[in-house]
Amino acid sequence: MEKRIVRPMTGLPAFTIFDVETTGLDPHKGHRIIEIAGVRIEGGAIKKETAFSSLINPERDIPWEVRNIHHIDEQTLKDAPTIMSVLPSFLDFASGSTLVAHNAQFDMGFLSVEKEFCWGYVELPECLCTMRLSQSVFPNAFRHNLDTVSERFGISMPTERHRALPDVLLTAEVFVKLIDAGKIRSMEELRRRAALALPAPALARR
Repeated sequence: MEKRIVRPMTGLPAFTIFDVETTGLDPHKGHRIIEIAGVRIEGGAIKKETAFSSLINPERDIPWEVRNIHHIDEQTLKDAPTIMSVLPSFLDFASGSTLVAHNAQFDMGFLSVEKEFCWGYVELPECLCTMRLSQSVFPNAFRHNLDTVSERFGISMPTERHRALPDVLLTAEVFVKLIDAGKIRSMEELRRRAALALPAPALARR
């Protein structure tokens, strides 16, 4: 009998891997999103050619220590659109898919606060977390940050690490590898292994 080959992500719906860069760690203390990017995964294929990416004017200053991480300054953002137009555009891009991020509690914490700048008429989709998925797939591993998980799979680091789009493409590759390594074939199992914990203030980045 011919052996049936099951491809990773067969039978799973569309996903939008996303990432945000911010002015700081806590949206409840006035920190804002300054960049957001996303890429869809459909049928197991990462749709790099149609990725979403936008800078965002946070309408506030950017602390120097944060600028040293992502190298985005106020001058770069002075003509960028505000979250009021970017977030609805991003959610249109992600329509019909499930969101996925690494340490998703951080990113979703910001989206939950930022949507209030869109007059609150924004519904956020379900979101899953690749960090929690890595903890499930590799329960004996000590570290699960994006760099470590990428190295575990032999995935090369992008040259512009800590910019939204390169980080999104890296996370997308990690997500596909985790699905395969965990032999995950249903959304029910994926939710069980990658769902967000109860909401809490974002205390740490990737």
